[in-house]
Amino acid sequence: MEPADAVRLLDPEIARALSGFTIGTIDAAMLSRLRVAPRPSLGTTDFVERIDDLAPPNVPVRVHRPRDVQGLRPGILSIHGGGFVLGSYDTDDEQFERWCPDLGVIGVSVDYRLAPETPYPGAIDDCYAALRWLHENATALGVDAARIGVCGTSAGGGLAAALALMARDRGDLPLAFQLLEAPMLDDRQRTPSSRLTDLLIWSKETNEFAWRSYLGDLYGTGEVPRYAAPARATDLGFLPPAFVSVGSVDGFRDECVDYALRLNQAGTPTELHVYPGAPHGYQLAPESAVARQGRRDADEWLCRHVR
Repeated sequence: MEPADAVRLLDPEIARALSGFTIGTIDAAMLSRLRVAPRPSLGTTDFVERIDDLAPPNVPVRVHRPRDVQGLRPGILSIHGGGFVLGSYDTDDEQFERWCPDLGVIGVSVDYRLAPETPYPGAIDDCYAALRWLHENATALGVDAARIGVCGTSAGGGLAAALALMARDRGDLPLAFQLLEAPMLDDRQRTPSSRLTDLLIWSKETNEFAWRSYLGDLYGTGEVPRYAAPARATDLGFLPPAFVSVGSVDGFRDECVDYALRLNQAGTPTELHVYPGAPHGYQLAPESAVARQGRRDADEWLCRHVR
């Protein structure tokens, strides 16, 4: 694929919706400006109750509960995106505003520490601490500990995949499923899609900055562990069932497709969706046909795995 194809292959509806949207290449200077943006939160609503808490030693978590829930319900640990350098758990509020009442689940969002101030393994350690807290407090939260899964988008998807690997290897905190939307999995940027230019939302230059920020001195070496970049994992067996989705005009396309294929080859039931014409962050055009299809696919897969 030639670099110019990145623009030519965009879904026309998404291209129109995102025509005025640009982040530019994120670097240290821009990062400081982006972080001062307001952090929107829905707060407690008519459908969902929200309580903020701390998982030991000091990891902020937010619990999302459907009102009038009865009995023990499935739990979902959600990990936000932002390339390891941006974002907060506030961005999960809208997602659980749908999932809690529609699927009858209880959500827990984790506000992990960001790079470059806290490089690897800070973020994954925080996510594991949140998962441990969710398991240890499952009954009090109204969660069925046998039905706890993990989800994430972009860097959050990469952290969710890493968390599944870590939970499997340590054997103390079982996971029932993993939902990975455009997960950020591979620091090496060797695939054709990772080298595309003119990518919307998340360019190859921004991707390199994000990985350098997260990996620190590990970046560019052969010592990057699978818990930092799950694409480096060689054993993908005995993991929870997975949902992997990505756009065809996303720099992460090839690493996501390869990861899903290898999950299946290792015997891990995995459903893969590649959305034609969709760039990274296509959800920013929420009313587009592709974004609506992506929500339906994820919701339907989740519905089957939280029963």
